[in-house]
Amino acid sequence: MLMTGGGAVAATKAPTVEILDVSPNPVVVRGNAETVASFKVGASSDVEKVELSVEPASSNARTLRAKEVKPLENWRFSVPFTSHDPEGKWRAIAVAFDKDGKSVARDTSYFFVDVRKGWKKADTRLSFNASPSKIRKGKNVYFTGRLQYERGDDWRSARGEKVHIYFRANGSSGWKWIDSDRTDRWGKFYAKERAYRSGTYKAVFKGDRKLDDATSRNDYVRVYSWRH
Repeated sequence: MLMTGGGAVAATKAPTVEILDVSPNPVVVRGNAETVASFKVGASSDVEKVELSVEPASSNARTLRAKEVKPLENWRFSVPFTSHDPEGKWRAIAVAFDKDGKSVARDTSYFFVDVRKGWKKADTRLSFNASPSKIRKGKNVYFTGRLQYERGDDWRSARGEKVHIYFRANGSSGWKWIDSDRTDRWGKFYAKERAYRSGTYKAVFKGDRKLDDATSRNDYVRVYSWRH
């Protein structure tokens, strides 16, 4: 901080850019259909332009064509995916430019593309509970749930499948991964985390070769500070 006369002038902050949300994630492409993914990017007020690009994260994968990125309003973008795109982990890269056209900041975020060709997977359902619903800051919040798949007219336990738990804090638009667990013989999973902010939790099963993906209902937990 520079002191001049009787006042103070704060140092200029560097321009910033951040990929806030990728939706849906994973991006599921079924058969010959096209799935459009939306990308939300945040930038500081001194950023004049933002460009977004996407590419497979694996060095062994390559697209047959350049991905078309459509700019929307307020640093939002959309990207169409088809069965011709490589399945697996992808990265999104946001680059910010100033009024002189100079690159001043960049951010990278990862997402998953799930291409499903031809076969029909079994439907799934995912129950989920975060408890307690009101908790003191720094205490554990516990997660339980169950993953099932449909066979005929019956729902059966999905055993040995990985379920991911995500958290979205109050005031945030993005989901943050916090933990994963594999289901037991009854399709049940368990996890816990220390809670420091109020927000919403959900469980996500990304599917596999036989089972369709599933997302649980959202469950809200309020965190309070201890006061004498």
